[in-house]
Amino acid sequence: MVEKVYVTYNEVHKLCQASAGRILDGFKPNLMIAIGGGGYVPARILRSFLKRPSSPNIPIQAIGLSLYEQLPSSKPTDPVETPGTKVTRTQWLNLSSLEMTNLVGKNILIVDEVDDTRTTLEYAVRELQKDVETAAQKLGSSEKTQFSIFVLHNKDKAKKGHLPQDMMDEERYLAARTVSDVWICYPWEATDIDEHDKLAASQARY
Repeated sequence: MVEKVYVTYNEVHKLCQASAGRILDGFKPNLMIAIGGGGYVPARILRSFLKRPSSPNIPIQAIGLSLYEQLPSSKPTDPVETPGTKVTRTQWLNLSSLEMTNLVGKNILIVDEVDDTRTTLEYAVRELQKDVETAAQKLGSSEKTQFSIFVLHNKDKAKKGHLPQDMMDEERYLAARTVSDVWICYPWEATDIDEHDKLAASQARY
């Protein structure tokens, strides 16, 4: 049976707060790209902690990627999901608009909730890098665009996906917390937030 860990909004808030200093000092992002749906809430919380005095808020753009698929469960009301094998785009940046040209020359922070198999993160970095290179060529720009990654949780397991070696060597990857290979239930997935918080309060902390 899959072990489930319930995470509260307060815990997500505090993980973002605790990570903000390192992100500001090390990554110096001036744009965030949230991977939906799990990256939306952390990105928005993180933006509040990344704002510097007298500076504007860091813009957030969004992409949607899906890897997980639902498996049959002994309880119809308690479905279990597992990583699939193919990344599906459900939302992407508009390559014909200013969105892509606005990425050129930026320090871009990609935000997601969990690094499970790393397949989704690999896809996001690879495809965004390709699109930015295309946009830079059209602009005739030689400005360097640098990607970094922030996730709330990294699962301590063998990864199927791989991130660029320079990203790992330069420590442009940050997980607020590394956990064992458990199923993490985030509050934005809950249909009954009171029950979710009750389950979180009753469990041993991960």
